Amino acid sequence: MDFSASLDYLYGLQRFGVKLGLQNMRELKARLPLLRDPLPCVHVAGTNGKGSVSVLLAEMLRHSGLRVGLYTSPHLHCFTERIRINGVPIGRNEIALCVEKIRQAAEDVPVTFFEATTAIALLAFKEHQVDIAVIETGLGGRLDATNIIEPRLCLITPISMDHNEHLGDSLASIATEKAGIIKPGVPVVIGKQDQAAVEVILSAALENGAAVCLADRDFHWQGNHHDLSVAVEDSRLDGLTCALAGEHQLDNLAQAVAGAMQLRKQGFAISDTAIRLAGETAVWPGRLEWCGNSRQILLDVSHNLAGISCLANYLAEQQVRRIHLVTGLSGERDPVKILMPLAKFAAAVYAVPVAFGASVPTRQIVAWAEKQTLPVSEYVTAAEGFAAALKNASHSEPVVVCGSLYLVAELRQDLLVGEAAADYEAAGLFNCS
Repeated sequence: MDFSASLDYLYGLQRFGVKLGLQNMRELKARLPLLRDPLPCVHVAGTNGKGSVSVLLAEMLRHSGLRVGLYTSPHLHCFTERIRINGVPIGRNEIALCVEKIRQAAEDVPVTFFEATTAIALLAFKEHQVDIAVIETGLGGRLDATNIIEPRLCLITPISMDHNEHLGDSLASIATEKAGIIKPGVPVVIGKQDQAAVEVILSAALENGAAVCLADRDFHWQGNHHDLSVAVEDSRLDGLTCALAGEHQLDNLAQAVAGAMQLRKQGFAISDTAIRLAGETAVWPGRLEWCGNSRQILLDVSHNLAGISCLANYLAEQQVRRIHLVTGLSGERDPVKILMPLAKFAAAVYAVPVAFGASVPTRQIVAWAEKQTLPVSEYVTAAEGFAAALKNASHSEPVVVCGSLYLVAELRQDLLVGEAAADYEAAGLFNCS
C-alpha cells in the first residue's frame, strides 16, 4: 500500500462518521502490541487554543533536547502535518506502513477516520521511541479516541460553545466532556475559563485527586509579545517573546510554560533557555497569519464565537478599521451567533462555500450581512469570492479570510507559490489530501 492508497483507505473510513467512544480504540490497543507499551505523554483538550498550546509545549520540550512527538488535527495542506517528530512531519512511506498495520488489525472493527489516525500517531511515536508526546484531543475528551493514553500531565485550554450537536448545549456539559481527560493523580493545568467551566473542571480534578494549576490563580502573565513575564506558582520567567500573533496567544504561551513547569517537577529537564526559544520559534500557520509583505491578506481559522472574538480583538489592537471579509462556515454553525464581532469592521462581506465537508449555505451569511446593512455578495467558489475581495479592497483595507479551517486551507494553498510552495512540498506539507 503506497501513500495515495493509504489516504484512500483512511478517507474511506469517514463513512462511519463521528463516533464518540473508546471501544474501537481499546480493541485496536489489544490487537497491536506496540500500543500497549506505556508512552510518556501530555494530553491537551479544550475548545480554543489547544493546538497553539500543544505546539508551544512541544517546542519547549524539543529545545530541551528531548525527542518529541506531536499529534494535532485537522491539517491545513497535507495529512502528514498531523503527526510530527521534533517538529517534522513523519514520512509518507511511514504513513503507508502504519496504515497497513491498522487496516489488518481493524479488519472487522468499524474504526472511524479519527480513530485510525490516532492509532497511526501512537504507533509512530512508539516506533520513533519519543521521550514524550504531546497529544491534542479531536472532539471533546471523555469519549475522544485519544483518551486511551495514560498521560503524565493534562492541559485544558479555554472552553466555549462549539460542536454542540456532539458535546451538549451548555458550557457546563461541554466542560464535562473536556474534563473527561483528567486521570487519577495526574496534574492538570487549566487555562482561562468562564466560571461555569471552571467549576466543572475543578470538581473533576478533586474527584480524581489531580493537582491543579489554574490560570489567574496559580499562573499569570504580564507584558506584551516582545517582553513577557510569566509567573507559575513560585517560579518566574522574564523577557519572553511570543511569535504567535494575538493577545490570546500570550494566554496560551503562559499555559504552556505552566505545563513545562509541571513536567519539570516530574524530572523532565526543561531549561529556561528552551522555554524562551519556544516562544520565538513556534509556528502555527493559518492563525492570525499575514500573507505577503504588504499585510494585505490576513488568514485565521477561527470558526466559533470565541475564536472570532479573538480575531476582532486583534484587528482592534492593530488599529484596522475596515476589512473585506471573505467567510464561509462549516457544519451547523450560525452566522448570526459567530460573525457578529466582525460586523463593525466589515467594509464588505463575500459569502463563499466551504469545499470540504458540510458547508453552511452562503445565503445564511448573506442574510446576516444584509441584516447588519453590510454590502454583501455571494459566490459559487471560495476562489471567486477571494479574487473579488482582492480587487475591491483598498490598500488600507485588508482582506480577512475566516470561518472555517478548510476555507483557510483552500485559499492558503492557492497563495503558496514559488519558493514557499517548494519548501512546503519538500517538507511533505503541501499538495496532498
